[in-house]
Amino acid sequence: MTTGLETMTSDSQAYQDWRIETGTRLSRAFSFVCLVVCAALAVAPLFLSRGVVQDLFFILTMLTLAQSWNLLAGYAGLISVGQQLFVGCGAYALFGLVILAGLDPILAIPLAGVAAMLIAVPTAFFAFRLYGPYFAIGTWVIAEVGRLLLAQWKVLGGGTGTSLPRDATRDMLGISMLEDWFGMRAAAAADALSFWLALIVTAATIAIVYKLLRSRQGLGLAAVRDNETAARALGVDARRLKTMIYLLTAFITGIIGALIYLQKARISPDAAFSLTDWTAYVIFITVIGGIGTIEGPILGVLVFFFLQNAFSAYGSWYLLALGALAIVTMLFAPRGLWGLISDRTGFELFPVRRLLRGGPVVPNEKGGPNG
Repeated sequence: MTTGLETMTSDSQAYQDWRIETGTRLSRAFSFVCLVVCAALAVAPLFLSRGVVQDLFFILTMLTLAQSWNLLAGYAGLISVGQQLFVGCGAYALFGLVILAGLDPILAIPLAGVAAMLIAVPTAFFAFRLYGPYFAIGTWVIAEVGRLLLAQWKVLGGGTGTSLPRDATRDMLGISMLEDWFGMRAAAAADALSFWLALIVTAATIAIVYKLLRSRQGLGLAAVRDNETAARALGVDARRLKTMIYLLTAFITGIIGALIYLQKARISPDAAFSLTDWTAYVIFITVIGGIGTIEGPILGVLVFFFLQNAFSAYGSWYLLALGALAIVTMLFAPRGLWGLISDRTGFELFPVRRLLRGGPVVPNEKGGPNG
């Protein structure tokens, strides 16, 4: 007689020692490398110049934006070109809470994420009635409406924007401690504090995405992305999953928008709702690195940062170089640079596929496993 895990034979008892794994030796080793890198980045502001810290801050914020867009488009199948809405809403929420409510900027950052998520609720109501390219165009239109509405908010500068009060950034939580402990000036301390917050948000975002993709909801997302009709037939609540991911990415994007404009200390509608800066570049990073993978945006943001620093002095040629690289990558490496590397080496630093390991184990005469 055979059951799910045991097979009875005439002379001995054999059973199947099957197990499902997602981790590999390489991924476990890479997790240790990630801890070392995070520890090194955590102490970087104490030793590196202000300019280098600002560059690292830019890399971290763009990486987080790319990871959140990748979760939305690469896993949920929602190709949005309106993520600048949540960057702008998060940034303006921060400025409003600081200038109008007198709240400390550090305390206002998570509330800015909540504000962006609340804005996502009515936008999802309209956007989710559109599909494919219509959804992409719809999100862009909604973002433009948001920009035009906030440009009318005269209390925060209207169309020309406004700046954070100097006292608000100079006296925010943690600044005096950094000045006393490490002898930093107020501006350098503010940059260091923004960088540490960005590092925490980036690490948390990658961890949340990885944990989500390894869960049952991750399987549901993959099913919805590949074939929504079939997924619904199998009992997957596609609308609920998409809404959850949409709100989660809005929250993360709003926090990053608040951090970016806290570091800039000045905001305007055109800058905060820039399609190029907060959506086009993010899509470029994700597509170049590899959409639908966690590793892709990490590789893509490094490529983007290198290209930006190498060719930004050439004006429009810089944008042409980015476009040409994107076209070449899509033609010869449709899964991005990381997809090309993974196909040739088999490497997976953040494995989410479930692998069946093990096999039949036959107990020996003493009762111990023999196979």
